[in-house]
Amino acid sequence: MRSRRTPAFDIQALLGTSGVADRVMEYGRGEVIFSQGDASDSVMYIRNGAVTLSVRSRVGKEAVVAVLGQGEFFGEGCLAGQARRKQGATAIAPSTIQVIGKAVMARLLHEQRALSDRFTSHLLTRHIRVEGDLIDQLFDSSEKQLARALLRLAGFGTQDQPRRVLASIPQGTLAGMVGTSRSRINSFMNKFERLGFIDRDRGNLTIDDSLLNVVLHE
Repeated sequence: MRSRRTPAFDIQALLGTSGVADRVMEYGRGEVIFSQGDASDSVMYIRNGAVTLSVRSRVGKEAVVAVLGQGEFFGEGCLAGQARRKQGATAIAPSTIQVIGKAVMARLLHEQRALSDRFTSHLLTRHIRVEGDLIDQLFDSSEKQLARALLRLAGFGTQDQPRRVLASIPQGTLAGMVGTSRSRINSFMNKFERLGFIDRDRGNLTIDDSLLNVVLHE
């Protein structure tokens, strides 16, 4: 039996009918949205683009803990009493971010069933994904982890249609996502391109469905 696709949730339409003031921020690739330790006072919604969440240790070592794309929320820790951001957020592609104040988001979640359902689904899905990423890091090769990361950035396996053409992503960012060196990322990307799994042209990165073969291959 084929699974039913959940319709994309239009948070902008919801905000427009809820009388909520609109606050939209534009970020270029590499721009910091918020830093670890900043005041935690709002929830963010990605209208388009891509964002990484990362944590930095006291000795300065940084690790990417999540990669998010269009239609996803982040910064929700404020709703659980988090006074300071536990992670940093950086745009890895030109991104349009909807900023929703803590009190406004709490009220909307209480009043709007559709938003509450979508938000709960988002949190559960991301928890499962992070758990899966940890398992991948323990048991999968760096090459397979990179393939998974690229497919996720393109939206494969999400509720919405995959976005096969992305803005080019810095190899240093990909290295942080996978937990390996930039030189190894370069080697893998060259291999993927040679095999026709990806195409890099004029600042764009095209993801072919065949990249799934890297993930599925044992």
